[in-house]
Amino acid sequence: MRKLAVIYFLTVFINYCLSAQSRSELEELRKKNLQEIEYVDKLLKTTASEKKENLNELRVIGKKLNLREKLINEYGEEISLLEYRISLNRLAIEMLEQDLNNLKEEYARSIMSAYKATKGTPALAFILSSADFNQGYKRLKYIQQVARYRRKESGTIEDIYVEVQGTKERLEKDRKNVNDLKNKEERQKQILRNEQNRKEQLITTLSKKEKQLQQELNEKKRITKQIENEIARLIEDERKKSTVTPMSSEMKLIGESFGENRGRLPWPVDNGIVTSHFGLHQHPVLKHVTEDNIGIEITSSGTTKARSVYKGEVVRVFAISGANMAVIIRHGKYLTVYQNLVNVKVKAGDKINLGAELGDVFHETSEGDKAVLKFMIYEEKTKLDPELWLVKK
Repeated sequence: MRKLAVIYFLTVFINYCLSAQSRSELEELRKKNLQEIEYVDKLLKTTASEKKENLNELRVIGKKLNLREKLINEYGEEISLLEYRISLNRLAIEMLEQDLNNLKEEYARSIMSAYKATKGTPALAFILSSADFNQGYKRLKYIQQVARYRRKESGTIEDIYVEVQGTKERLEKDRKNVNDLKNKEERQKQILRNEQNRKEQLITTLSKKEKQLQQELNEKKRITKQIENEIARLIEDERKKSTVTPMSSEMKLIGESFGENRGRLPWPVDNGIVTSHFGLHQHPVLKHVTEDNIGIEITSSGTTKARSVYKGEVVRVFAISGANMAVIIRHGKYLTVYQNLVNVKVKAGDKINLGAELGDVFHETSEGDKAVLKFMIYEEKTKLDPELWLVKK
């Protein structure tokens, strides 16, 4: 029985360590989510003070809802881990207590057997009453073995008792943690419901501005087309140049290195959240309307510097009517595009390093002082999803 308890205890201990590791990972994720939610709250408070209702605010609220849902899921996962650990600890306590009772019974029986063997006489008298020296020696050895057995059994009983008490303490601590997490989870669900209501109200308000939203969508398509045309023109220019002067070995190495850093590139701004994702998406307000994004939009607040995500060469700096400036940087066969800039600090032909300042992201108080950077990555003419290339926050 004791062997079974020891084996089971080891299993519980391993699971306990694994769940503790998973809990620490969940706690770290939760901490990051809460920090990002706090940042989004600041963005929304700025907008609220400006009384501005627009698509960007809707996207910021949508981002916050996603973060809140992730947070609730993480609470749920942690609760499940703790409840699993509680069930293991209950079973461990049951087995350890059963073993403890068996040991106590065995210990009592051994004492009774020893008492009967010595017929209740003191140990010394039991030895001295021996018929000869050999019998006395055997009796001495018997008493020593009994004493060792008792010490061992009493130590084992004490160890198991201590383990039972420790397991009960862990069990009670986990129960309190589960109750605390469930309360936090419920509060987050209430906040989520309030935020969902706010989002629905904003959608209702914006849906009354269908004409304006359609104009904004058309403007976005126009800007996208201009950037794509500029990329196509750039690629064609590079193709013509390559017939005379091939791409340098240094630029080829930069391209190879850039490709190896997929998922590890730094963000082009110090702080911000993705409010518009890459690819084809349903319009957040207009029904039966989709928008196809060639990059992502990163929303920050106030003065925001745009920085190069990798070393390379500036190959284009150009203005887009109604959408400020754009900068294209070549990294071997890859291109990165930074759009909606003002106060541009670089020019075509500049060799730049990772993190080089390119300019300021345009922002204005009438839009809640938000700075929205349009960021794109190309592999020659092929559009890539920038979120797959940037390091996970």
